[in-house]
Amino acid sequence: MSSIDRPPLSGAAWVLVGAGGAVVGLLPWLITGARLPLQNLAADQTDLTTPFSLLPFSQYYLTTIVSLLVVGGAVAGLAARILRHRRSRRATGWLTLGVAVIQVIAIAQSSVVTVSMLEDSSRRVVYAAAVIAVMVVSLLMSVLVLLLAARAPVPGAAIALSLAALTVPGWIGLPLQSYLSLANDPVTSAVLLLLRWLPAVLVGAVIAWCGFRTAGRVAAVVVSLAALWIGPAFFTAVSSAAGTRVLAPYPAEMADYGIGVFAMALTAVELVVPPLIVAACIGAVGALVLTALRRRPRSESSGAVADHR
Repeated sequence: MSSIDRPPLSGAAWVLVGAGGAVVGLLPWLITGARLPLQNLAADQTDLTTPFSLLPFSQYYLTTIVSLLVVGGAVAGLAARILRHRRSRRATGWLTLGVAVIQVIAIAQSSVVTVSMLEDSSRRVVYAAAVIAVMVVSLLMSVLVLLLAARAPVPGAAIALSLAALTVPGWIGLPLQSYLSLANDPVTSAVLLLLRWLPAVLVGAVIAWCGFRTAGRVAAVVVSLAALWIGPAFFTAVSSAAGTRVLAPYPAEMADYGIGVFAMALTAVELVVPPLIVAACIGAVGALVLTALRRRPRSESSGAVADHR
């Protein structure tokens, strides 16, 4: 029996698929032990033990939080697209529910354990609200990527997957963070080089899958390349600004600093142009190869028909 002939999966199965995708997104953090990062505003600064936390609630891990949640949504969306012949009318809703439940639990649990150990001050309120806001926005991004990857036409899905591709290095690099920050050997250099070029390679692969056959697909390619240009600069700016402890009491100055870093990263030709070229080349060559592979069976079947004649 082909996959097309099989009955649709039940709602419970789709909830489990969504929950599984969300857990895969959290996996790099979970395998590190999932201990809450040390807090600058902890009530007891002498206590270096931290509780279990499903997300790394910290201003130093903002881009990591985005990666953990968005990759979970992307995994669930890809699963739904692969299993599209087994979808019922409400499958996407059940899938989204599965992802959202796990990610909301992760946000709530990490927020509760963090706030409970912070000092009682107005700074605690500002800090907690800012990190929780990033978590909520990341959850919304995760759901958007899921919906586009699962149900949108190819151009929309390509844009969603390109956005998710930008977060993959942070997702892969998280379990290796302690090693990469301390070791200085050829293996470390190779891993860092791989993580640096991985977004360009993944976006190029998405472009190859999307192709250039229609105006909508060409527009999706342009948007994907724009995301590859703007996204890393944005992540660099957020990490630099949020990770500057001296600016923590001064939100306005921190924002100005982040904007300055973003502008510099966005216009650094030596950093911006090479990934765009790599992605465009992989996309163009890959699209040609895939087009040729799609046409070959048609040509062979036409030739077989001609021989029988």
